[in-house]
Amino acid sequence: MSRYLSHNHSDSTRMIGTLYFLALLSSAMAWGRVGLWSKGSARNGTGGDMCTCDAFLPSTTFPVKDLVVVEQTAVEISHKVELEMGKLEDYEIKLTSYAEKIMKLSAEINIMEKNPDDYNDADFEDKKVEIKQMEALIKELQLSIKSSTTVFESLHVQITAMEETLTRLEISYDKSVVLKTRREYIKVQLELEECERRHQELFNPDIGSCAHTGIIKVSKPIVSQLNAQLNSGFKYGGWGKDSKPIPDRESMYWYSGYSSASIVDIRFYIDYKNLILRNHFQHHNIHSGWIGTGNNFVIRDNTLYYQINSPFAVAKLNFTTMNYQNRVIPGASPRFSYTGSPNQNFDLSADETGLWVTYATEESSGRLIIAKINEASFGIEEEYVTSVYKPSLSNAFMVCGVLYAVRTIDIQTEEIFYKYDTKTKEESYMSVLFERFQEKFSSLDYNPTDQKLYMYNDGYYVSYHLWFNHTTEATMQPPYLVS
Repeated sequence: MSRYLSHNHSDSTRMIGTLYFLALLSSAMAWGRVGLWSKGSARNGTGGDMCTCDAFLPSTTFPVKDLVVVEQTAVEISHKVELEMGKLEDYEIKLTSYAEKIMKLSAEINIMEKNPDDYNDADFEDKKVEIKQMEALIKELQLSIKSSTTVFESLHVQITAMEETLTRLEISYDKSVVLKTRREYIKVQLELEECERRHQELFNPDIGSCAHTGIIKVSKPIVSQLNAQLNSGFKYGGWGKDSKPIPDRESMYWYSGYSSASIVDIRFYIDYKNLILRNHFQHHNIHSGWIGTGNNFVIRDNTLYYQINSPFAVAKLNFTTMNYQNRVIPGASPRFSYTGSPNQNFDLSADETGLWVTYATEESSGRLIIAKINEASFGIEEEYVTSVYKPSLSNAFMVCGVLYAVRTIDIQTEEIFYKYDTKTKEESYMSVLFERFQEKFSSLDYNPTDQKLYMYNDGYYVSYHLWFNHTTEATMQPPYLVS
């Protein structure tokens, strides 16, 4: 039953889950008002009274107006979120109630089907009426959710503007009022993982399933924060989760960034909370002879898979055993990279079906090649040659054995425009647009454990929710329609 409801309302309910928290980020930023002026008196040279004002400003140039605008917006959003969250709780209650009713109705109809002679036409008509009533209730819920989604989309625009203002003030003015607000902002962010997990479990029960025909929608960018070094110059790197986590590390996050396209170290965080607090539990400096290059590296089974240049190869570094290996891929060329990204010759990806690497060769004339990696032997199992020219792409990633190629549309917009299915060896064109947070990004990878895209965008941690076109098998009709 949960699959049925997720199928009919996934766009709206996931949007509510995601945008609810974005709105919540700002609700904690209702700042205490700063006292700006106090009146006093003084005597001028002529002996008369003169009205004076004492300015209690952090500095004579601090943009107080910007702070006031953010404060007012935060209070306004907080009130709207309270109203919408009340509705969300009501939606969850209704979903549970509808699921119970449909399961009960399904059981009753199954009994009737097995013993049709025990029932008359009136009995069957009664069940038809109950089915129509349930359909009407679900349609009513869908319209309600759609209404709330519109509200949250509006709030998202306001919150984005607030975050930009806050970031600008923090960079420009190292003042206590901004730092206090940043601490409040981080405090609320710590609740993101739990909130997101709650909605993911409720509305997306099919994590890990490939019973769909592909991506149909990408959410707005979810910006976590600037990198662990708080350095906007660290524009190259990546972040995310282990695609095949070892026991007790299912919630772990990792990050690696640098001022050039080099992989020199990597940090591990127990969970999202510690990622936001920049509190790593492990920090590995990569051995000088093992330093990597490029940015599309992944971690799978507590092992880093990445590119090296000496020799030009794919490497793996197991953080459990600290064993290192590299593998030269015959024909792979160091001449073909993604547009706007240096040294992106090998792109490692991990999805529901395993580990992959993409590259181009002189023989393929720069066309992208997909290769499946055998994790045990670290060898190539099979190769697939696509028709897309790698230097024309901004990035690519794998989902359920299907490659999705991405290109830049304009300064703010990317497009998933092409896919290649390694199971059928068929390729096709599509158009799914999504936003970047900043002008350039260095990595874009899919993680099968939560069905998200992770982007390292000009030094910021950014992620996206994905929506899939589920097949009949994955989202079968309600039980009462199944024979």
